[in-house]
Amino acid sequence: MKILMVDDHVIVRAGARRLLCSMPKTTVIEASTESEALALFKAHRPDLILLDLNLPDSSGLELLRKLISKDRTVRILVLSMHSEPIYAGRALKAGARGYVSKMASANELLTAVREIAAGGRYVERDIAAQLVTSPYGGVNPLDRLTMREIDIFRLLGEGKNFSTIAGALGISYKTVANTCSIIKGKLGVEQTSDLIRLTYQTRDP
Repeated sequence: MKILMVDDHVIVRAGARRLLCSMPKTTVIEASTESEALALFKAHRPDLILLDLNLPDSSGLELLRKLISKDRTVRILVLSMHSEPIYAGRALKAGARGYVSKMASANELLTAVREIAAGGRYVERDIAAQLVTSPYGGVNPLDRLTMREIDIFRLLGEGKNFSTIAGALGISYKTVANTCSIIKGKLGVEQTSDLIRLTYQTRDP
C-alpha cells in the first residue's frame, strides 16, 4: 500500500511514518504543503491519503476538494488535531472517507487506515458517537462558517482575546477583528459578548 501523508509538522510525520510502515508492504510518501501534495499525488497516485486540516499554504478542506476533483475515487483519511464533531462533519461532507484525531490511539489509526484502504469508511469512535448526538451532526448555524471562522469562534469560546487568537493562528489582529464581524453577521448577533455566549450554547453536552 502506498500512502501519501500531508502534514506540515515534521515530528508528526515521523511518528506516523513509523507506525504506518509497521504494516506489511507499506510505503509512505510525505508532503508538507498543498503544492507538494498535489505534485506527489499526480506522480505517485497513492492508495490512500492521510491529510491534516491545517496546512501553511492552504485549508486542508480545500486541498481535499481539489484532490477529489482530480479523482473521485481517491481515499482520504483526515488526521487532525481537532476532535470536535464540527470538523469531522465538514471533512466527511467534503468527501473524506474517514476522520481520526491526533489524540486517537495508534491502534485506532491503523484500523482506520486498513478499513479505508479496503474501500470502507471509518470515524474515530468517540467522534462518531458525538456526531450522532450532537447538533453538529445535522443542521447547525455553524454550518454557515468557514473553517477559519470556526477556528476563531472556538478560540473565543476558550476565553482567548483577539491578540492571542492572532498569534495562535498566525494572522493579524485586524484579520481576527474583521472575521469576528463576519461571524457575527452570519450568526445574527451584534456584540462580541453575544458571540462569546453563543460559543457556550453550541458546545457539545
